[in-house]
Formats: sequence, C-alpha cells, structure tokens
Amino acid sequence: MKQKIAYQFGIELLGIEPAIWRLIEVPSNYSFWDLHVAIQDSMGWLDYHLHEFRLLPPRKKKPILIGIPDDEYGGNILPGWEVPLPQYFKEPGDEARYDYDFGDGWQHRITLAGKYLQDDGVKYPACLDGKRACPPEDCSGIGGYYNVVEILANPEHEEYEDKVYWLSNHAKNYHPYDADYFEPSEVKFCNPKKRWKMAFQD
Repeated sequence: MKQKIAYQFGIELLGIEPAIWRLIEVPSNYSFWDLHVAIQDSMGWLDYHLHEFRLLPPRKKKPILIGIPDDEYGGNILPGWEVPLPQYFKEPGDEARYDYDFGDGWQHRITLAGKYLQDDGVKYPACLDGKRACPPEDCSGIGGYYNVVEILANPEHEEYEDKVYWLSNHAKNYHPYDADYFEPSEVKFCNPKKRWKMAFQD
C-alpha cells in the first residue's frame, strides 16, 4: 500500500507586527485550490475576494500565477483546481506568495516546512499552531488594520461602538474581535470541493 504523505506549510501574513502566522498540514495530493481553502480557513479569512499564488521556479524570469482565471483582466493565471501541489512544492524551503483581496492587498509567505507520513489519528487538513487573529475583511489594508486595533484598545474612542458593531460582520469567529487571540483547535476546515461548488455553481 502506498504511504500517504502530508505537506506541512508555514503561512505568514506580511507587513504586520507582531507577526500573524499559521502552521498547517494538508494531504500531498491537494491542488492549489485545496490549499487556498485551507489557508482561508486557518487564517480566518472569509473567502470574499479573489486570490492568487505567485511562484518563481528556478531559472524562470516570470512568475507562475495560480488562482482563478479572469478573462476580463487578462493574465496567464492557471486554474488552481487543476494544479497539484507537488508540481511546484518539491522540497522543504520551497516558497510561494499568496495574495488575497487585491483591494486591501494582503500578502502571505507560504513555505513548505516539511513532508511527513500521514498520521492515522489526524484528520487532514489540520492546524498545528499559529499566533494572533487575522485582520477583519475589508478593513482597508495594513493601515486600516492598525486603525482598528488602535480604536479597540480605547473603549472611550468616539468610533469604538461603531467599530465593534462593524466587526461583528467582518471578522470570523471573533466577537468581540481580539487581535491577539488565536486557538488552533478552533479552526474548522471546509471541504474544498464544496467550496468550489459554492463559488462556481451557485
């Protein structure tokens, strides 16, 4: 019987301190679409916006773009559901950039941390570790995120109540929103096939 392999990925949201990061494991037969869904769920994003993986293989001058093809804006974007992870993630240390919400401009560094035999006692994908809540959706990028954190730190701020109400609809699993909170065991992973049907067949 062929042994099943798990890929362990580090995910780091770029441009924010203290760092926001996750450590997840997914089956090695996952596609880039499947990995996208696992990243969304582990980070706490709501998958409201477009995404794109950017890879620069050795001896290549132009990045490989993987995500959702968009005829309107052009570009050579490979459909993520057709590209298996092992095609580009071959050895520990291999990296990609994962961009989410091109308006707010969230960029993540995705690093293959290791390859391991799957554990029969583990349900994959799995979130092993991480720190801090990801920013709320549609908060206007890094600057907007810091503004949210500043307002929430001061209950006397004139925008405090409005921001708490707004956050109840823009931050997954956190109400009231706590930028410092993250618990790996609370991550719930969606079936990537169901997510694909929700995105493209409804």
